[in-house]
Amino acid sequence: MKKSQILGILVCFGAQMLLWWPVMVTAQNKPNVLFIISDDLTTTALSQYENKICQTPHFDRLAAEGTLFMRAYCQFPICGPSRASMLSGYYPHAAESFQQTSGRENVGSDKKMLPQWFKENGYHTARVSKIFHMRVPGDIEEGTDGTDDPDCWVEKYNSQGPEWQAPGEGELVQKNPDGTLPIRGGNVMTIVKADGDDLVHSDGKTAEKTIELIKKHKDKPFFIAAGFVRPHVPFVAPRKYFEPYPHEHMVLPPKVEGDWEDIPPAGINYITSLNSEMSEQQQKKAIAGYYAAVSYMDAQLGKILKALRDEGLEDNTIIVFTSDHGFHLGEHDFWMKVSLHEESVRVPLVIKVPGQKPSVNYAFAELIDLYPTLTELAGLPLPQEVQGKSLVPIIKDQHASVRDHIFSVSVFRDVKSFLLRDHNWAYIQYNEDASEGIELYNMQYDPGQYNNLAGNPLFTGVVEHYKKHLRYRLSEVRNNDIVKLEE
Repeated sequence: MKKSQILGILVCFGAQMLLWWPVMVTAQNKPNVLFIISDDLTTTALSQYENKICQTPHFDRLAAEGTLFMRAYCQFPICGPSRASMLSGYYPHAAESFQQTSGRENVGSDKKMLPQWFKENGYHTARVSKIFHMRVPGDIEEGTDGTDDPDCWVEKYNSQGPEWQAPGEGELVQKNPDGTLPIRGGNVMTIVKADGDDLVHSDGKTAEKTIELIKKHKDKPFFIAAGFVRPHVPFVAPRKYFEPYPHEHMVLPPKVEGDWEDIPPAGINYITSLNSEMSEQQQKKAIAGYYAAVSYMDAQLGKILKALRDEGLEDNTIIVFTSDHGFHLGEHDFWMKVSLHEESVRVPLVIKVPGQKPSVNYAFAELIDLYPTLTELAGLPLPQEVQGKSLVPIIKDQHASVRDHIFSVSVFRDVKSFLLRDHNWAYIQYNEDASEGIELYNMQYDPGQYNNLAGNPLFTGVVEHYKKHLRYRLSEVRNNDIVKLEE
C-alpha cells in the first residue's frame, strides 16, 4: 500500500474519531457531570430565548458554548412530579407519580434513579439543595430534605435560607389590592429586596458548597447536582439585583379582549390577575421581582462555572442546565405554573459536552430524555426500562431529531390534563374523555395561543387525530399493549 493511501486512511479515521469524540472520550475517561437545575424558570425571562430585558450573562455564555435546546418541555408543570419523572426516567403515568414525591414510592426499589445509576457505576454523587422536591419556602427555611431520595447520593447538603423573612423591603402583590397586608410566606408572590449579600440566601450557599465539592472531588469522576430555588416564589434577592428592573419600566404581556372566552374553565390557570386581585402596578412589580430573582440565580450559576474553569475541569465535565418547568408572567393574565400552555410547560435546556461544537437546536426534547442522554455521554449502560430518548444525536448534529412531538400532563382540581405538541399544533385535552374541554392552537400562526380552534368545524379532523394519538401515547407510557393509530 502506498504512503499516500495509508495517510488517507489515517486522515479519514481521525475524522471519524473527532466526530465521535464526545461519546468515545467519555466512555474511556469517565467525564464529570455537573447537573444544575433552577426552580420555576421560564424561557420568557432569558435573552437566549425571547427576553431582552432580564440580565443573565452567565446563562448566556453557557448557552453560547453548549447545545441550546429551543423546544425542551417538562413532563408535568409542577415541581414534585416533574422532578420525579426527570430523575426516574419514567413518564408520570408510568410511575403514577402526580404528587410532591420523589417518585420512589411508585417507581419501586428495583429501579435506579439517574444519580443512583451514576453512583452504582463508580461516580461520586453529591446533592446540594433542591434536586428532588423540596417545599419552597418551607424546607428551605427549615434546612430539611423534602422528598429527597437518599439512595442517590454519597453526600448531600441543604442550603438553609431566610426566604420571605429576610430583612429588607418586602411587599405582597397577590390578593392585596390596597397594599395594606403584611408580607407572608407560602406559595405566594411576596417580593423582598433583601439586605445583605448573596450568602444570606439559599442559592448563594448552594453555589459556595458546590464550588467546595468541585475542588474537593476534582481528581475522581463526580456527578454533582446543584439545585437553585430561585426564581420560585417568594421573589427574594439582595437589593442590588432589583436595581436594573424598576417596576415602572416593566411591560406587561398583551391583554386580548375576550381572551378567556374560548378557553375551557379547566384551562384557566389557578393563579390569575383576576382571582389574585392584582393591579397593573402589582403585576409590573411581580415581573420586576421575578427578573431580580433570576439575575440573582444567574450570578450564582456564574460562580460555579468559573470555579469549574479555574480548576481546569471544563474539558472533562458535561454540564446540564435546566428547570423543572416554566412560569407564567401575566400571559393570558395567568401567573405561576400548573397550566399546559407554552409558558408554563416549556423549559430552558443547555447541555455542554467537552469537544462538541456549540449549536442552537429546534428539535423537540423532553426532560425525561436527560437520563438516557447523560448515561450515553458517560459511556454507561442504560437501564432498559427508561422511557426517554437520548439527545446525543441532536448534540452531534443540530439538524437531527429524536422525536416528532412532546407529551406532557398536569393534574389540578381533580382534572387530568394532557398536552401533545408538535411543530404545527398544540393540543390540550382535559380528562381522558375530554369531558372538561379541548384546546387546539396552530403554533405556526398563533404561537401566543390566543385562538382556540378546537370548536371550529374546519379542524374537526385535526382534533380527532390528536384524540386518537393521545390514547396511543397513554397506552404506550403505561406499558400496556400499544393501540394502533387508525389511518
